[in-house]
Amino acid sequence: MSFARTLLAAVALALIAGGAAAQKKEVKVVFIGPLTGGVSVNGLGGRNSADLAVRLRNADPKAKYKYEMVVLDDECKPNVGVQVATKAASDRSIIAGATHYCSAVAIGTVDTYHKFGLPIVVWGAVLPDITYGNDYKEIHRVNGTMINQNQVNAAFSTGQGFKKFAVIHDTTDYGKGHNKYFSENLAKHGGTIVGTFGVTADQQDFNAELTQIKSLNVDAIYFGGLTPIGVRIRSQMEKLGIKGQFVGTSGIVSDAFIEGLGPLAEGALAFREGAPVEKLPGGQFFMQKYAEAKYAEAPEAYGAFAFAAMNLILDTIERVGPDRRKVRDALNKVNNADSIVGKITFDDHGQNTVAAITKYVVQDGKWVVWEDSEYAAGKRKLAGK
Repeated sequence: MSFARTLLAAVALALIAGGAAAQKKEVKVVFIGPLTGGVSVNGLGGRNSADLAVRLRNADPKAKYKYEMVVLDDECKPNVGVQVATKAASDRSIIAGATHYCSAVAIGTVDTYHKFGLPIVVWGAVLPDITYGNDYKEIHRVNGTMINQNQVNAAFSTGQGFKKFAVIHDTTDYGKGHNKYFSENLAKHGGTIVGTFGVTADQQDFNAELTQIKSLNVDAIYFGGLTPIGVRIRSQMEKLGIKGQFVGTSGIVSDAFIEGLGPLAEGALAFREGAPVEKLPGGQFFMQKYAEAKYAEAPEAYGAFAFAAMNLILDTIERVGPDRRKVRDALNKVNNADSIVGKITFDDHGQNTVAAITKYVVQDGKWVVWEDSEYAAGKRKLAGK
């Protein structure tokens, strides 16, 4: 065979191989989170992180499929969440999804995913009933729950000498859940709640509640809710001269909390599942790839979980194929799977059983791990100390 004919044959084979690669079957997955509204920073960080997982998989020549990520905005509103969950679940071309930061939304959508048989992995919502409220095999979660958070919160807060608490919580399932689990655990550690105040998620003025709290002379105010309300409450505490310690939950662990309060955020406490990104097993890899992708927004507190959730979904599809039932069944058997947030093992309700909780304090405009802070070293004092 002549050189020319040999070259043409080689080119033809290359074209065929290239064409085969280009013909990878396209598989759709979905990301759902709050892309607008008061906690949109967390949703955007989650979206970017899930998108990064898809980008990296599509760039892998060993991947069997080409993935398309459908993105839907639940606005952190239960009614909107059900609408977009229905849109995703009823689209049979979507095989699985990484869904929800807001607990009030996630708990409202589980029936929809079960009805349509769409397997999902929650990446941020912490209400226990999302996984434990039903025996739905479609529901899984990579992050821990508010039970774990509040066990650590109550033990730590009382250990710092705070014994007399007032509780402000929003009246969604999220806020009521935090109130329940903090109250139960606080009693076990010798703390007392002298006043509990439920507030609406869109409430602006907390003068009435805070005036009553001021008269109770508490050591600390425990807040069970999300960043927008937390910013309002903390700023209005200052105007009324309330000096008690501000103790929050994972719902305020975001850059937006600090940006909204400025210097008033200093010393606020909060608790969140998992270690800081830089201390996670794959944290450096994640942050490097995230920076290289040049997203406009930071990954925020739960970005690593969104990345892990989407990666777990893609790994599962690669292994069993783009079939909802097979993906669901495979997810239910996940045991000791590697991820950037550590090992993932789902129990019989799809809940990740690895539930390390990190304590945070705001120091100089940043969320700092308590053990690494000047507060832990005794160089700075919490409120009332």
